[in-house]
Amino acid sequence: MRPWGEYLAERGYAVSVPRLPGHGTSWQDMNRTGWADWYAEVERAFEALRARTDVVVAGGLSMGGGLVLWLAARHPEHVAGLMLVNPAVSSQDKRLRVVGLAKHLVGGLDAIGGDIKKPGVEEHAYPKTPLKALHSMTVGWQQVRADLSKVTAPTILFRSTEDHVVDDGSIRDIEAGIGSRDYTRVDLADSYHVATLDNDAPVIFEQSADFLARVTAAG
Repeated sequence: MRPWGEYLAERGYAVSVPRLPGHGTSWQDMNRTGWADWYAEVERAFEALRARTDVVVAGGLSMGGGLVLWLAARHPEHVAGLMLVNPAVSSQDKRLRVVGLAKHLVGGLDAIGGDIKKPGVEEHAYPKTPLKALHSMTVGWQQVRADLSKVTAPTILFRSTEDHVVDDGSIRDIEAGIGSRDYTRVDLADSYHVATLDNDAPVIFEQSADFLARVTAAG
């Protein structure tokens, strides 16, 4: 997320990229956190930006996309726009059906990080996927999907045509349920899941800057 945030900050926007609880330390730490903790940090960053700016636009990648969708559903009058990159709100992976049980048996399974097409780029993801945190995310998704119709902010969604982490079901759920009448989808043909670090990062950065200029001017 940092390169994306830095690109926008260089163009004069106030930018906040909060480190969510359980992130940036160890996968065991993440297992001691959950959806409520992550969303609370997003909410805190949002309120801090509201206190010093006129208009707030939220952006998120993967799980972060789901978190900012819920933020927009809960604050439709204060979120001026949404920028989503391969957002996750559901999964067709049948293994998730048993994660609620599996989390009591093992702490983590093989990692899903590093889905980047561009050679030599590293995501710095955890070596394991923490199952308690994963289960909490799937429960949080239910809330997001239930509230998608409340999301009315202008939205731009960047979607990798080949994504090995978030399947197309998540995108279909968003497009079927979102309440926004101002919705744009941008397909990314040369990136995998972590598109903000991949070959199409310039497309994301440039088009999100154009989107920001438009929705903040309207605000």
